[in-house]
Amino acid sequence: MRYYVEPDRNPNFDLRDGYKDRFVKRDESVKEKLDHILRWILTNKSRINSRATAASSCALDIDFVTWRGHLTKLLTTPYESREGWLLAVTKFRDTIYISEVETEAARRERENRTERHEEMTYWGYKFEQYACADDVHSLPDPGGVVNTNEAFCTVVRTRLADHRLLFSGEVDCRVKDPSAPAPPACYVELKTSAEICTPKQRSNFHRFKLLKWWAQSFLPGVPRVVAGFRDHEGVVVSMETFHISKMSQLIKNEYNCWKPTVCMNFCSDFLSFVKDVATENNPSVVYLFSWEPHRDVTYSVHRDSQYSFLPHWYVEEMSRT
Repeated sequence: MRYYVEPDRNPNFDLRDGYKDRFVKRDESVKEKLDHILRWILTNKSRINSRATAASSCALDIDFVTWRGHLTKLLTTPYESREGWLLAVTKFRDTIYISEVETEAARRERENRTERHEEMTYWGYKFEQYACADDVHSLPDPGGVVNTNEAFCTVVRTRLADHRLLFSGEVDCRVKDPSAPAPPACYVELKTSAEICTPKQRSNFHRFKLLKWWAQSFLPGVPRVVAGFRDHEGVVVSMETFHISKMSQLIKNEYNCWKPTVCMNFCSDFLSFVKDVATENNPSVVYLFSWEPHRDVTYSVHRDSQYSFLPHWYVEEMSRT
């Protein structure tokens, strides 16, 4: 876990630095599914279960297991107009597991990204390097290697309406103050965004960028986002902190803007729909839920198919208890 070191308000960070010679990029064609979370569950099963669980068919005291990013997509769906999604769902011992399947459109986009797009993706990771130290007493080292294979993930157990959720997501850093609140209240999310020069740009920032930032941090309870605003050349020219709890105030004057309650209600309703549909306790049965902008959610059922994602080692270990 890295530590946040607050930069100057006008830091002039060069986000292009190191892109050509100090960048180790993760292979995005390799899909890890839920494997990292499942290994964590096996190691920490006793921490997850309640006493009541032992007497039931439910191996975990949890309704849904997934990645934070999948829940973020669900939260933002009511306002999404460009990208659809595919979610594979399996029910096993009364817990429902949700794993994303890459859509054809997403695969084409990934395989045809421009060099400019690849470099701009790097800028976000580089910003983290400028703002984070490896330990509480050190300073950031922007001369080091940016390796996107490395990440610190937190595991969160929470509720959305009557749904018990267990999910994991990457955390950028925490505040240095030893007297800071316990996680997740001490966590900080770091973001970059294009500098805002016109009222139209500010409106778009409120309507689209803040929605994604809110959705990403709301469920895990990360209280704030620190944003570096960059120019067209990738130089951070200003900084601003956004508190998740105050984002709805920031957008209240925007016409027809997003509402947190609409996002939460859609996500909760979708999870209820999944509970109604995914009734068979069988790791080889996958319910594939599909959504495209301006369409309804649809689903299909697949047995012993390419969509199966719960690994044998997990099923066997969980079947013993």
